[in-house]
Amino acid sequence: MTTGADIIAGKLHAVGCRHAFGIPGGEVLALMDSLDRAGLRFVLVKHENAGGFMAEGGWHADGAPGVLLATLGPGAANAVNVVANAWQDRVPLIFLTGCVDAGEAESYTHQVFDHQQLLRPIVKASFSARLGALDVMMEKAIALALDGQPGPVHIDVPIKVAEGETDEAWDNAFRARPSSGQAPAGADLEGACALFARAKRPIAIAGVDAVNEGAGPEIAAFCKRFGVPLVTSYKGKGLLDERHDLALGGAGLSPKADGHLLPLINRSDCILLLGYDPIEMRINWRNPWAPDAPVIEITPVLRTHGMHAARHTLRSHVAPALGKLSDSRSADAASWANGEPAATKQALAETFAPEAEGWGPATAFHTLRSVMPEDAVATADSGAHRILVSQIWQCFTPRGMLQSSALCTMGCALPLAMGHKVVDGKAPVLVFVGDAGLEMCLGELSTLRDLKIPVIVCVLVDSSLSLIELKQRSSQRPNVGVDFGETDFPAVARAYGGHGVWIENAADLERETLEALQRETFTILACRIPARAYDGKF
Repeated sequence: MTTGADIIAGKLHAVGCRHAFGIPGGEVLALMDSLDRAGLRFVLVKHENAGGFMAEGGWHADGAPGVLLATLGPGAANAVNVVANAWQDRVPLIFLTGCVDAGEAESYTHQVFDHQQLLRPIVKASFSARLGALDVMMEKAIALALDGQPGPVHIDVPIKVAEGETDEAWDNAFRARPSSGQAPAGADLEGACALFARAKRPIAIAGVDAVNEGAGPEIAAFCKRFGVPLVTSYKGKGLLDERHDLALGGAGLSPKADGHLLPLINRSDCILLLGYDPIEMRINWRNPWAPDAPVIEITPVLRTHGMHAARHTLRSHVAPALGKLSDSRSADAASWANGEPAATKQALAETFAPEAEGWGPATAFHTLRSVMPEDAVATADSGAHRILVSQIWQCFTPRGMLQSSALCTMGCALPLAMGHKVVDGKAPVLVFVGDAGLEMCLGELSTLRDLKIPVIVCVLVDSSLSLIELKQRSSQRPNVGVDFGETDFPAVARAYGGHGVWIENAADLERETLEALQRETFTILACRIPARAYDGKF
C-alpha cells in the first residue's frame, strides 16, 4: 500500500531530485524512509542552514530543485536563514517539515508552533499536506518553485499524512513543467528593435534570471556578433567567458569597479538589461542612469524594485528576445568605434592586480585562479574577501562561482561547495571564506569527513570582520565587536580528518593547492593576511 510520504518522495524523484539534505527527527522518519526508497540519497548535516545551502549547491550541479528536510520546532526554525536566501537568491528549494497532527496540536504543545505562519513571508507558497490531494499539491509546489523566478516552497507534513496509507491515484511523472519560451511582442518590441538597430554604443548587463534560463550561449553569441560588451551581476559571471575581450566581469559591490563601469554604461546609446535583477546590487546601482536613458529591459517577471527606469520593457525570456533584436540589426554594424570597452577592461585588470608587495588577498586569488583547473567551481562567503575575489576570479561558464549575493549571508560558501561536489562529483571545488565565516559552520567539516569528498577551503585569516571594521573606520566610529583571536585552522582540519596548512606566500599557496587537487580528503589552506589587508582594494 502507498503512504503519503511515498507520493511526496515519488513526485520529487519524478522532477529529477536525487538528494535530500537535513537532520532527522521522529516526525520525519517516514519521509526519510520514503525518500530513500524512491531513490533520493539522504545526506546528514550538522545544521539545517548548511543543509539548505548544500541543496542549493546540488541544484547548481544538476538542475533539479534542492530538497531540505527538517523536523518540527527547532528544525524548522533553524532553516529560516537558508529559506530566506533561497527566496532572495532565486533558488528552487523544496522545504519539507514534519509536524504533529492538527488535533494533537490543540493539547500537545511541546516544540509546536505554526511553521506556515513563520515561513510564509519568505516562500513562494506554503502547503499543509493532506491525504487524497498529495499528487496535485506536489505538482503545484514543484511548479511554483521552478516557475518564473525560482524560489523556495514549504510543505508541512503531519505525521499521520506521512505514515498513513492511501489509495489516492497519482502520477509518478511531473506534468506541470514551466514554459521556457516566453517571447516578446507588441509596441515595446518595435521600439526596442528600432533603438538597437541604430545604436552605435550598445552595452549589456545580465544577471541571475539569464543564468536560471540557461541563456548563456545566446548571450555570448549575441555579444560576439554585434560587439556588445557585457557586464554581469556576481551571479551572472560566466554568461560570457570572462577571458573574452567583451566580458567586463561582475559588478554590484565594488565602488572601484563601479567607477570604471558606470561611466561606460552612461556613454552607451542602448543599454540592454538581460534577465538582470538588481536585488544583487548596492547603492551605486540605484538609478544608475537617467530616467529617460535608452534602456531595453528583457525580464520574465514584472519588476517592482524601483531601482532603475527602462524605456522599453520586454516581458520575455532572454533567448527569444535576443533573437528578435538580432533580426533588427545588421551583423556588420559598428559598435564602440573608439574602443572604450577594451580600455575599461584593461583599467579593471590594473585596479584588481596582485599586490605589489608580493602577498595579500588579491595575490592569493590570482594565484588560485592560475592553479585551479578551468572546470573548477568556486564558492564565496560574505565579507570583504567576496567583493575582491568576485572581481578577480574569472568564470569561463555560468555557475562557475556560487555565492549568496542577494541575501549576502555568511556561512554559505562551505556547504554550497559540498553540495555541488556531492551531486556533481567531477569538477574540483574551491571555497573562499573568511575566518569568521568558517567558524560559523565548522561542524560541517565532520560532514565533509563523512562524505569523503576533496573540497579545498581557502580561508583568509586576519582575525577580524574586515568589511565591518572597514565600515566602522570609514564612518569614524570606534573599533567595537569586530576583532577576535586567531584559530589554528590547520589543527582543526586535522582534528576533523582533513589536511591543513598555514600559507603566507604565493609560492606555498601554489604548491599546496596542486597537492590538494590530488588529495582524497578535504584541505584547508589557511592564508594569513595582514590586518586591514583590504584597505583600498575594492
